[in-house]
Amino acid sequence: MNKSVEAPELQTVSRLLPEFTEMPGGLLPLLHAVQDALGFIPASAVPLVAEAMNLSRAEVHGVITYYHFFRSKAPGKHVVQVCRAESCQACGGEQLLSEMEQALGCKLHETSADGLYSLEPVYCLGLCASSPAVQIDDKLYARMDSVQLKRVVAELGSHA
Repeated sequence: MNKSVEAPELQTVSRLLPEFTEMPGGLLPLLHAVQDALGFIPASAVPLVAEAMNLSRAEVHGVITYYHFFRSKAPGKHVVQVCRAESCQACGGEQLLSEMEQALGCKLHETSADGLYSLEPVYCLGLCASSPAVQIDDKLYARMDSVQLKRVVAELGSHA
């Protein structure tokens, strides 16, 4: 392991721990805080979190892997979330997902080889009347289609 990369991550986790250790049910808020700070929850943080929260490593790992929101690896520069809820599926979401995988060069739960994009599912963006919906970083896109998809991906690539 590369200690120079790992040390700042663990320092961040250590800094966050005191805020959540005495909180009833503090594990989920702590994991969200870690991911908000680092973009993911490094495997090296699991023992630290487990000890601080008086849980086993397996319990912490189980929570991280159970919830699809948590990532164990650093995401790409842009996180692309494709809605997989019923309304979006009914309005062409599966075809859009297939096109998105082709355009980005990665499958769901993966990051493109160039590190630019991570493709993640999301199970409702609240745009059911405007399906299919996609969120890229913090920006929502409603009624996403192939033409709009190609334009958005081209724009993201030009800002790399």
